[in-house]
Amino acid sequence: MVIPRRRLGSTDLEITTVGLGAWAIGGDWFRGWGPQDDAESIATIRHAVDMGINWIDTAAAYGLGHSETIIGQAIRDIPVADRPFVFTKCGVTSVGGERFAPTVRTLRPEQIREEIERSLERLGVDRIDLYQFHWPDEGDTPIEESWGAMQRLVDQGKVRYAGVCNFTVPLLDRAEALHHVDSLQPPFSMIRRDSASELLPWARQHDTGVIVYSPMQSGILTDAFSRERVNAMAGTDWRREAAYFQEPELGRNIALRDSLRAIAERHATTVSAIAIGWALSWPGVTGAIVGARRPDQVDGWIAGSHLQLDDDDLGQIAAAIDRTGAGSGPARPRPASS
Repeated sequence: MVIPRRRLGSTDLEITTVGLGAWAIGGDWFRGWGPQDDAESIATIRHAVDMGINWIDTAAAYGLGHSETIIGQAIRDIPVADRPFVFTKCGVTSVGGERFAPTVRTLRPEQIREEIERSLERLGVDRIDLYQFHWPDEGDTPIEESWGAMQRLVDQGKVRYAGVCNFTVPLLDRAEALHHVDSLQPPFSMIRRDSASELLPWARQHDTGVIVYSPMQSGILTDAFSRERVNAMAGTDWRREAAYFQEPELGRNIALRDSLRAIAERHATTVSAIAIGWALSWPGVTGAIVGARRPDQVDGWIAGSHLQLDDDDLGQIAAAIDRTGAGSGPARPRPASS
């Protein structure tokens, strides 16, 4: 399959409009998705690459390094010319290194230096294509110190490009004043739309690439989602405690998902593909991170990578958002020139 590609901001990376998200591949941990079979994870990664996806997004925190280890195993046997770009993150650690202990968000320079060495080893690479701050520091480390440490990794050749995730505009401004922010990774879906208000315009203004995460809202905006699936989730699945999976939000979100079925039928595709196509229709969005735990899940959403939603589709979706009251934020993309 030929998947469209877009340039990531001002970098020379031409990435496919969808990338494989490897959060669930981390397996069971404090913020995991429940147990996961490693062999199935490897099969999923290789299937995604075979389908034409050319980047994988992970983090050191996912399974406390397990996701990176599995990715390293999966790409080891892929010819170098065919290997996907690997994007990973630092700055989230587990208290005491315990799998089910609460996590801490820290961007101390020494922590960043320690984490990248472990990530490089687990992934089996000499350089990380895109290294990102996972979350803002929740302590007292100034972003100037953290971002300075990141830029030294770029200068040392251990990092090709540097980005941030979950940052606010004020933090972005402070980082950009020191060194260019190559990419931004915010949450973005029909349910979580707030990034469209300030973050996407900021990125367009500064020529910063944007890779959005959770365009299917962690499984809600899929054909098979139901209240019964929530009840069947593993006890350690983080989604059990998330507001989007609890009433009254759950009912509004399911109603929005149901409203997408007619649009999916019109395009002869899945609700998942509609959700991804909607996220990619916003000016400034370079690509969308989409998770999968099995190869067939990739098949269910990959059509969203090249789906073109027209004005009628976008209007119908905006009306459904208004009618159901699901989520918050702007409901319809504006033309890139506005």
